[in-house]
Amino acid sequence: MIERKIVDEKLQEYMVQQFIGETLSRVGYSHTQVQKTPVGEKILIHASRPGLIVGSKGANIKKLTKVLKTKFKFDNPIIEIAEVSDIDTNPQLVAENIASQLEKFGPQRFKAIGYQAMERAIKGGALGIEILISGKLPSARAKTWRFYLGYLKKCGDIAVEGVKRSYTQAKLKAGVIGVQVKILPKDVVLPDRIHLYSQMQDVSKAVKHTGNAIEVGAEANAADATPVAAPTNMKTVAADKAAHDAAEAKEAKDAKAKKPKAPRTKKPKTDAAAPAATDATTPAAPQ
Repeated sequence: MIERKIVDEKLQEYMVQQFIGETLSRVGYSHTQVQKTPVGEKILIHASRPGLIVGSKGANIKKLTKVLKTKFKFDNPIIEIAEVSDIDTNPQLVAENIASQLEKFGPQRFKAIGYQAMERAIKGGALGIEILISGKLPSARAKTWRFYLGYLKKCGDIAVEGVKRSYTQAKLKAGVIGVQVKILPKDVVLPDRIHLYSQMQDVSKAVKHTGNAIEVGAEANAADATPVAAPTNMKTVAADKAAHDAAEAKEAKDAKAKKPKAPRTKKPKTDAAAPAATDATTPAAPQ
């Protein structure tokens, strides 16, 4: 079945990556990509120091090609080397650097090694980094030390797809030390990021009526839309608003003046009872 074939190919690709990672450890190895081509299998190895992987006159590449043919049954493996530029923000290279320094200087300087790796990653442009060093550091009792700096997502799709992880081991006299590195790269677009502008901007959108629906967008009836330039300061905004209000008031006044007046009908006059006249000579009523 085709599903089983796809699973077998992915499993073989994973085994090739694990084998190359173990073979090229401590020489600046980052990761491997395996691609199927009509000519043969193309294996692209990313590393920070390609010269150490190639070896003298390509001796390491020839040896690795021979092993891939015999162990993984590749017909014509083609190995290419790609140099990694951002070595301070690559989690695999950072983890290998920490492990190699622990093996070189011992477990007593693990704090300085962790802080230096974090500072280099943040200066390299990483948004956040977390380093976990587990083992017998610095005493005989095993524990986990956590170093973190910057912003690092812990849940959601960004934490699964955006955060890069790597794990390696350092073999010391006291035992095996585990090093785990998590880095949030600078090219990850965070959904909760907010941009603040120093000046107010006015955005005009065209509205297109299609039956009962309304389409709002910059491209909907863009020919009829009048673009509005962004104001330069708050005084300009106030002046534009005052001019707009004055124009609306003038239009309303003109519309009211042009409106024909309805004819007024006169009510018929009715003869009201005249008030009784009183004679000044009439004597006053006795009290």
